[in-house]
Amino acid sequence: MNNRLNELQTRIENVLDTTLSAKSQQLEIPSRLLEAMRYSTLDGGKRIRALLVYASGFAVNAPLNKLDTVAAALECIHSYSLIHDDLPAMDDDDLRRGKATSHIQFDEATAILAGDALVTLAFELINAPTSPFSDTQSREISHILSQCAGASGMVGGQMLDILATQQTLSQPELENIHRCKTGALIRAAVICGALCAEQKNNIAIKQLTIYANNLGLAFQVVDDILDIEASTEELGKTSGADQNLGKSTYPSIIGLEESKLLAQNLYQEAIASISSISDNTESLLELANLVVNRKK
Repeated sequence: MNNRLNELQTRIENVLDTTLSAKSQQLEIPSRLLEAMRYSTLDGGKRIRALLVYASGFAVNAPLNKLDTVAAALECIHSYSLIHDDLPAMDDDDLRRGKATSHIQFDEATAILAGDALVTLAFELINAPTSPFSDTQSREISHILSQCAGASGMVGGQMLDILATQQTLSQPELENIHRCKTGALIRAAVICGALCAEQKNNIAIKQLTIYANNLGLAFQVVDDILDIEASTEELGKTSGADQNLGKSTYPSIIGLEESKLLAQNLYQEAIASISSISDNTESLLELANLVVNRKK
């Protein structure tokens, strides 16, 4: 990861730490709930979605304070999804980001409430009277976030994923699940970053959407590959979990080598789509390379 992305990774950690501090909240939050929210959000994760917000925003010259807010909102939504995904009623996992999952560290009720609090906090950040957005921007960003995180996006993808357990899927069926489950929030990060620009650039947003769609699917293909090839220590979560749960994956459908080729093809399509946006796409290109060639 280049120096700029490392700096942004540190930046979003600081933004999240401040956002999830008792001092930053005007209303009193039960200490155990805030502890669980902080536990599952801070000090872990690659921050890919937050970095995509910044990278997309840089491509259209968006101001940094607006990108901070959207990046924090995306990470809150992502953390909520991981907390709920790990619950016994879902994937029933006890390890996330190299440490005990929220329901193991605390209890199931606290984990559920922490997830609920994080997803609602995301929309509070975007719509608060003190937010840096115009009314039009806050509406558009909230609309994209709710679509991509909701029933037609990530949550819908989770439902399809549950229904597909122990089923043999076709490649288009698997792609549909992952464009919702994983890809939708990546698409939200890229589009919402672009919506932070002072002047909306519809042409850039169209190209960035193509980038996001290809990168989101590539992310999941690589996840499926790593579930086979990487160790639990490398992943920070249980390796082989998808196989153990009887889930269809790209390697199980098209084979390991074909999956690696697909990831590279999606990467090429992603970077080609943003070639004419601006001169400031270095971070988008670096992130695409990071996603496809990561080892954990």
